[in-house]
Amino acid sequence: MATRKSGLKRAAPKRRPRKAKAGTRGLLPAETMLDLSDKSIEEAKGKIESEGGVVLGGYRDPLGKNPLLLAVLPIDKVEPTPFQRDVSDMHHKRLADVIDRTGLFLDPIIAITAPDKGFWTPNGGHRLAAMRRLGARSLTALVVPRREVAWQILALNTEKAHNLKDKSLEVIRIFRNLLEEDGKRAEKQFDFYFEEAAYITLGLCYEKNPRFSGAAYRGIVRRLSGFSEDSLEKSLKERKDQAEQLQDIDEKVAGVVAKLKAKGFASPYLKSFVVARVNPLRFMQGEPPPLDSVLKTMRERLAKFNVDRIKQEDIASSGGPPDDSD
Repeated sequence: MATRKSGLKRAAPKRRPRKAKAGTRGLLPAETMLDLSDKSIEEAKGKIESEGGVVLGGYRDPLGKNPLLLAVLPIDKVEPTPFQRDVSDMHHKRLADVIDRTGLFLDPIIAITAPDKGFWTPNGGHRLAAMRRLGARSLTALVVPRREVAWQILALNTEKAHNLKDKSLEVIRIFRNLLEEDGKRAEKQFDFYFEEAAYITLGLCYEKNPRFSGAAYRGIVRRLSGFSEDSLEKSLKERKDQAEQLQDIDEKVAGVVAKLKAKGFASPYLKSFVVARVNPLRFMQGEPPPLDSVLKTMRERLAKFNVDRIKQEDIASSGGPPDDSD
């Protein structure tokens, strides 16, 4: 039996920079030199020194030409940004062991000036925790004078791949910090920092329920979500409502899965199968309805879901990601 294809347009792919011709961009080595009396670093340099740190040198980034400072900061003056992923206990202990054995800290953290006092590191949480575990008094940092770098954490922090839960929680934490600074600004202004609108909604779900099955719904939310022209304050209210609907759907899906298991069905794809069965976008043609309408339809279908009509071959042919793929 031929599989019907949806007539809906797929979400636009992410844009990536084209490969540039070799040797055509940025600065030559001699052009990266930066005088420590330069006005562009005056404020950051003063902050480092007033907090008890020492500026070792400065230079301009060879690609973007932005000024950077190499400094040693008092460790008690540095904290992770409040919106990044939680530190892994095992990872930071292993890192501490390696640093201790070599006696060398060769990977400076990135640091920016915090809003009130001290510094934030948007990518050095594990290294900071490892150095604290070793009792270090200070640590080396690459200080970026531009504080907005903190909001770009998802773009910068690529050395360890995020899973969906981590990404979503980081994005909603960034959202809340921006909201505190100025909630009147349009959500769309920060699309680069959020990376994907769906992460905001899914982040709200993970805040309420760390075991929320985000992977099962990401495709739907991503396809029907864009960055809003509304203010952060107004947008948050709408996304909270959608998150509540998703959590309700997830609970109802779990109830259907439990009934299927009770009838003897066993598959790592049960949850994905149920979500696909109630997803009205599967065979829809033309422009899709708004997300709220789709979520309403899914809730209605779940309320009428008849497990007695499901066959094992239906589940076997459904495919999709395993239910624990977050």
